[in-house]
Amino acid sequence: MPKPVILVANGDLRLSANQKCWPAQQNAEEAVMAAIRRAGFDVQRGHAYDPVKQHGFIDSQRRGMEVFRTIPPDAPLVVVEAVWQYSHHLLHGLYTHQGPILTVANWSGQWPGLVGMLNLNGSLTKAGVAYSTLWSVNFTDDFFVNNLNRWLNGQPVQHDLSHVRPFAEMPVPDRAQQLGERLAQDLRRNKAIMGVFDEGCMGMYNAIVPDELLHRTGVFKERLSQSALYAEMQTVTDAEAQAVRRWLDAKGMKFLTGPNPETDLTDAQIHEQCKMYIAAVRIADDFGCDCIGIQYQQGLKDLAPASDLPEGLLNNVDRPPVTARGDGRVLFAGQAVPHFNEVDECAGLDALVTNRLWTALGFDPETTLHDVRYGEEYQDEFVWVFEISGAAPPQHFIGGYAGAVSERQPPMYFRLGGGTVKGVSKPGEVVWSRVFVDGGALKADLGLAKVVELPREETERRWQITTPQWPIMHAVTYGVSRDQMMARHKANHIQVAYAPDRAGARLALAAKATAFQAMGLDVAICGDIPA
Repeated sequence: MPKPVILVANGDLRLSANQKCWPAQQNAEEAVMAAIRRAGFDVQRGHAYDPVKQHGFIDSQRRGMEVFRTIPPDAPLVVVEAVWQYSHHLLHGLYTHQGPILTVANWSGQWPGLVGMLNLNGSLTKAGVAYSTLWSVNFTDDFFVNNLNRWLNGQPVQHDLSHVRPFAEMPVPDRAQQLGERLAQDLRRNKAIMGVFDEGCMGMYNAIVPDELLHRTGVFKERLSQSALYAEMQTVTDAEAQAVRRWLDAKGMKFLTGPNPETDLTDAQIHEQCKMYIAAVRIADDFGCDCIGIQYQQGLKDLAPASDLPEGLLNNVDRPPVTARGDGRVLFAGQAVPHFNEVDECAGLDALVTNRLWTALGFDPETTLHDVRYGEEYQDEFVWVFEISGAAPPQHFIGGYAGAVSERQPPMYFRLGGGTVKGVSKPGEVVWSRVFVDGGALKADLGLAKVVELPREETERRWQITTPQWPIMHAVTYGVSRDQMMARHKANHIQVAYAPDRAGARLALAAKATAFQAMGLDVAICGDIPA
């Protein structure tokens, strides 16, 4: 009989999130352990439930180190995720683990377990750690059971990756070739600055681009402190913040406010968010940043309301004007200030390239990242739920600002509240992409998708089984199935930008892939390029 399989569960740093999400995690673990036992193998948890904390997660890097000291280094190891997790809590142990590793997520939108597993997979890929990965609705389907049995019997799980092909094999229109190469040449010659407000948000090791890789593209980091952002907020006047709020009200954006700051979005929280927006634009101007990313979730979350409203405004070309301190100069007039949510530097590089290329093409340059959150079949098509806490620009929504509403962030994640920029993404053609680190090199996957409009009741259902306060995109990826996306995608995030039509999307994809390739990235095209 082989060694017992050891199961570990990585979680959040925030106690409230771990406690609220623990029942879903417990259910997923029990189902996975039952599947392992049905296959004839012994399985045991690598760490105990904590009755004081009232959850059984690894909830810090120190706790993870304590756990891995007790795990046999050659044991088969299963990491089960039904929630968001901080990869650095256990990445250290996975680096040195000698036995086979399997990451598993429950196919559920309730808590972002799929998102957490994709983040861990991307982090393991960047770290060069071998692993297999699986996902399931109930852990009894043939896809899960058959692949689990292979892994338990010493074979790595291999997925269908026939949708991935090298970009070098694709014909490229002359215009796309010229635009892409010109952008890469401009970055090498003139350089660009990525403003990073504190690095390493929520253990997202996969979201940090090593300087030596980033510098080769012509982009350099300006490492900024969130304490400086908070300090700058204190210099913004009430009148300036009120002007931003009046501008949004005039555009028809709605704010769902209430009296209790612990559970409701309040006008005072919105006021502070308007100050953060102005402060971020001014700091970007001070340092000459071409794009910026705010971490927020650690440190700043204990000082100020959420950064999500500022992020969405920054990513929109049409946004409240911000003037320089004292001289009345309008900063970044007529431009978005590309913002990468959760300081995901891979998304930041992507957003910068997208913004410049789409502008050169004459397309709306608004872009954002989303979580690959969930998905289900709808009328014979698999429709993804792309959803993100912040950074979604109103230009992406049905109705623009008038179709946007700001709701309070969930208290278990955001103690001091603050509003989102919530809306339903408009139907249309999009280019999706992801920059990631693999084998010590920068790589990029690109593909095409269509955004579809679902009936309101179906949208509401999907919101209610995920996070109803966040913006949503209903996406159908061309030629990429659910399992192919999960098997290949090396991140919790996916970048999206609209094209005016399908022909424009094909042109933009070719130009962007050319630019990435000319910048030194290893580029792959995923799925079909429909005519």
